[in-house]
Amino acid sequence: MTDPTTGSVDADLLAEPRLVVEPGVAARVSAVAGPVLQGMGYRLVRIKISGEAGCTVQIMAERPDGTMLIEDCEAISRALSPVLDVADPIERAYRLEISSPGIDRPLVRRTDFERYTGHLVKVEMAVAHQGRKRFRGILAGCEGDAVRLQRDDVRGDEDAEVLLVMEDISDARLVLTDELIAESMRRGKQAERELKQSLGLAPPPPPHARKSDPAKSNKPKPKPGKKLESKKPEPTNTKKHRLAAERLRRGDIDPTEGD
Repeated sequence: MTDPTTGSVDADLLAEPRLVVEPGVAARVSAVAGPVLQGMGYRLVRIKISGEAGCTVQIMAERPDGTMLIEDCEAISRALSPVLDVADPIERAYRLEISSPGIDRPLVRRTDFERYTGHLVKVEMAVAHQGRKRFRGILAGCEGDAVRLQRDDVRGDEDAEVLLVMEDISDARLVLTDELIAESMRRGKQAERELKQSLGLAPPPPPHARKSDPAKSNKPKPKPGKKLESKKPEPTNTKKHRLAAERLRRGDIDPTEGD
């Protein structure tokens, strides 16, 4: 089994409660799966029960830094299956499916909103805000118990920027963009590299290497402004220079003659 908590992982990230939780049968599964995942060093993201293949229980989980590998899913499945069999939170036969949150993932904790500041999101409210329940825009950080959103779906004289209370959010997820895909690929490669290092399949990082902070925002870096380029020296070995040198060798021109 892989160890997602190798090194120093903030215990507060593992224990951080979810702001968005499931009702009904999914809540019973969550009560069983949550403590098991936390004990293994993972965080529960979301549980979804569907009618696929009779009945499918999908459990989304992640490492504290937001990554998830196939090996992690396999380890969770082996540990969680017997626990669910004993607890029996679902009365009928079902198929257990462990998965990562995906690139366009749901945001269920405060640190999720902080980590993905600067990315495009869709938010659905359980309690209407200014007469609306659905919002879309760029995450601009958290303030107190609310999320600041710079909207891109403004109509008429509506506010371009809103503060949405986290406890009133019923669903929030990232919108697939080029920046988000690039960030996800970077994080996935880093997690795979760290796993190979922990298993001795790759050399350890150099002592001066800096490890990324799991709670650090993944806000896309702004494009730098155009910098003044220093003037480069004129080339001295161009075709023009070579032809001039050849004419000089043949005595066709005076070497003291100006251009």
